Amino acid sequence: MNNVATLPTQTTMSSSQLALVRKTVASDCNEDEFNLFMAAARSAGLDPFRKQISPLVFSKDDPAKRKMSIITTIDGLRVVAARSGRYRPDDDEPDFTYDAGEKGPANPLGIVRAKVRIYTQDDRGAWHPVIGVAYWTEFAPIKMDVEGGFDWIDTGETWPDSGKPKKRKVPRVEGAATVATLDVGGNWGRMPRVMLAKCAEAQALRKAFPDDLSGLYEASEFDQALLPSEAVAIENRDQRLARIGGATGIMFQMFPNAPLESVPLGRAHDKLAERVSEIGDRKMLQWFEDANRVPLQEFWARAPGDALALKKVI
Repeated sequence: MNNVATLPTQTTMSSSQLALVRKTVASDCNEDEFNLFMAAARSAGLDPFRKQISPLVFSKDDPAKRKMSIITTIDGLRVVAARSGRYRPDDDEPDFTYDAGEKGPANPLGIVRAKVRIYTQDDRGAWHPVIGVAYWTEFAPIKMDVEGGFDWIDTGETWPDSGKPKKRKVPRVEGAATVATLDVGGNWGRMPRVMLAKCAEAQALRKAFPDDLSGLYEASEFDQALLPSEAVAIENRDQRLARIGGATGIMFQMFPNAPLESVPLGRAHDKLAERVSEIGDRKMLQWFEDANRVPLQEFWARAPGDALALKKVI
């Protein structure tokens, strides 16, 4: 059964919080794209402030090619799957296939593919494996370079929407050999196995839970398609989120009809225990637990010791 639609509290936001999402996470979106993104966030029950879900706008300067894709973190996909009550991760590590002949500037470890297995439960309670496979050549951000590098030259034309000059890339040395190299500016250079495994796991999760995860893609699956300027835009967005505490906070609703409040993980126990101690009515305490069911589950997952202490207070 799909339980996502029954969890609106996590993405029910005040107007000021919506404005903050519009200014930070969704700063590249136009009005229609922002409305679509927020509808997808509510439908999936994922929180933009915690980077569980984000909009990614391609070809922002070209209206004819402009396109928005909605991406998630692997944790966001796991959260949706876990809410179904029919998801179990594999106990084993991802399975990698290597080929020494593939080693080179575009593939330092010679990885051919990653395979990840998850489990889903059927109506009779039996668990079945679902496998996702990701190939290095299909997901790793490989860039084509030439010996001696490139220069950008002005074409004499301008983009119709922005008026900015159009430029094209040409080799500095005529006839220079082309070389495929891995773009090591991001995580693919530091943790290639982790990145490819996330792509494989995302495919397994979508295969197992198509109703809940259709159209949601893990950010790593887009790394091969990103232009450098788009990668910079994502980094800027993540820095904005870090400045407002969105990456580490948990959104709680302290009072009925009050906006959600981002509570830093390190302060969550003290703030929630103080609020619970103020509640003198059993019905109000029940409301508090029901309204914050999903955030409290996340609190338990991220800080089980503090969550257990809070449970004793409740």
